[in-house]
Amino acid sequence: MGSMKPIYNSAKDAVAGIEDGMTLMVGGFGLVGIPEQLILALVEKGVKDLTVISNNCGVDDWGLGLLLKNKQIKKMIGSYVGENKEFERQVISGEIEVELTPQGTLAEKIRAGGAGIPAFFTPAGVGTVVAEGKEVRMYDGKEYVLEEALRADFALIRAAKADKFGNLIYNKTAQNFNPMMAAAGKITIAEVEEIVETGDLDPAQIHTPSIYVQGLFQAEQEKRIERLTTRS
Repeated sequence: MGSMKPIYNSAKDAVAGIEDGMTLMVGGFGLVGIPEQLILALVEKGVKDLTVISNNCGVDDWGLGLLLKNKQIKKMIGSYVGENKEFERQVISGEIEVELTPQGTLAEKIRAGGAGIPAFFTPAGVGTVVAEGKEVRMYDGKEYVLEEALRADFALIRAAKADKFGNLIYNKTAQNFNPMMAAAGKITIAEVEEIVETGDLDPAQIHTPSIYVQGLFQAEQEKRIERLTTRS
């Protein structure tokens, strides 16, 4: 039987347990499905020396880009850096350590962490800088590189709906990395659009079961866009 999960009154309360030097997984793809209010609360809290695992690092003035600007991130593990000038600047100047991972590999490293699988072999990245210093093994005449799973002290994720037990439903592609991060974080805090009574969600529709969620925070989203392209 599940139990009611803490529902935080503020983003500040929701991130109260996050301390300097921790490893965080942060959901989202571009600016879609990011826990934007929890990120703002981390900026305000001023925690530093963070290792952040996320597909990308927001944009210069929103999402994880705000933590970056504040020099709160020591190491970034992700797969894409192109949207963020400040990120590029910090990487080039050596102010931040970065571990770039192919997107599918990043997803599987996180999924494996949640599933309790410590490592796996993948063909992605063989013969490139991605494989440097890692074990390579032959299977059926093809080379595969050993990749280790990822875990985190906290996973900060975004969902469309939660019930009071912490079962989650995501909105279409805003699901992205959120479900696998929910499973791989020791403590998972979900920022959600709406919290409903337990029993109101159809069990067959639930994406993340409540066992993976340790706390909830209800917040509207600003839904910013990364880049506006218009026809001239």
